[in-house]
Amino acid sequence: MAVVPPRNPSSAAHLAGMWFRMTKVLLMASLLGSLLLSACSVFGVRSGTEEPRNSVVERLGDAVEIRHYAPRLAAETTVPGDATAARGEGFRRLAGYIFGGNQGSARIEMTAPVAQSGTRIDMTAPVAQTSARAGWVIRFYLPAGLADAPVPNDARVRIVPVSEEMMAVLRFSGLATEGALTNQRAALLAALSGTQWRPVGEPVTWFYDPPWTLPPLRRNEVAVPVSDQAPSRSP
Repeated sequence: MAVVPPRNPSSAAHLAGMWFRMTKVLLMASLLGSLLLSACSVFGVRSGTEEPRNSVVERLGDAVEIRHYAPRLAAETTVPGDATAARGEGFRRLAGYIFGGNQGSARIEMTAPVAQSGTRIDMTAPVAQTSARAGWVIRFYLPAGLADAPVPNDARVRIVPVSEEMMAVLRFSGLATEGALTNQRAALLAALSGTQWRPVGEPVTWFYDPPWTLPPLRRNEVAVPVSDQAPSRSP
């Protein structure tokens, strides 16, 4: 016959205390995680947003990356006028598309970044003969798993394929003012000077965060398509 020793009341109380403290720690950790996610939302920090598939081919110093981007689809719209105002109007048009403003009313997952590039829009005659004004292409990259993009309801929004490309990219934070963008583009092109990478297009700007993000937490990038001018090796 087995003899069961009497339980030690102090040991039971000790175990109960340990269990209570562990439960308290787990609850606090869960609450802290929720608060951090809420803070990310309030301050505009990215969390789990899909980005176009890419790989870093080379780093030039501490600031510039040469990235290879896979083919992808994008929704884009062209907006004339001031760069900042055009960005806001373009964002509204594209947000309307991905939030159901399309045939089938499909909601499309948000991705980053939002791209902005300059283009030239000819004025209608007779003004086109004497003047032209700058316009801006605002672009959302669509999720990689979206094989067939729904047709936009807004005729100003178009779906375009984007070929694979090599991009030189310079990342920076803060407000993307025109002065800051001009300086960052100049820094990017200066970093490419004397390297094997030659710009083969116009610089674009990529925005990764919503407009309410605190400036020090923002991720902005200027990028330019490049080609490798390194001499080929003989077999």
